[in-house]
Amino acid sequence: MARGQQRGFARTERVAEQIRRDLSELIRTELRDPRVQQVSITAVEVTPDYSHAKIFYTALVAESEREALAQGLKRAAGFLRHELSRMLMLRTVPELHFEYDTSVERGISLSSLIDSAVSRTAEDSADESANEVDDETAGKPSA
Repeated sequence: MARGQQRGFARTERVAEQIRRDLSELIRTELRDPRVQQVSITAVEVTPDYSHAKIFYTALVAESEREALAQGLKRAAGFLRHELSRMLMLRTVPELHFEYDTSVERGISLSSLIDSAVSRTAEDSADESANEVDDETAGKPSA
């Protein structure tokens, strides 16, 4: 076991995961801003000195509403940091920087591309097998 690590998890990773859990709970229960009610925290990256944390979030909102959502989170960052300081036993509670996570949308678009490719392949193979059946029946004499 490496010195300073426990079961393969660095302390910063454990702190980042705890921040993700606590922020999710705080946003769900404490924030009154309707712009940020449907936010999901997907990941947190913390600098090694715990001075900054990059919070990745996603929400099921239209693209036109994303800016308002980002402004709502930016406005609530101070309150969320203060509440995190009460929950975490850290000397320095990181400054929160929110970034919209596009990985969910990329995953959905890739999944739809794969589905369309699979359906095209299935249609092509069905057309080929139908042509083979037609070729076999064309070569047989009628009874």
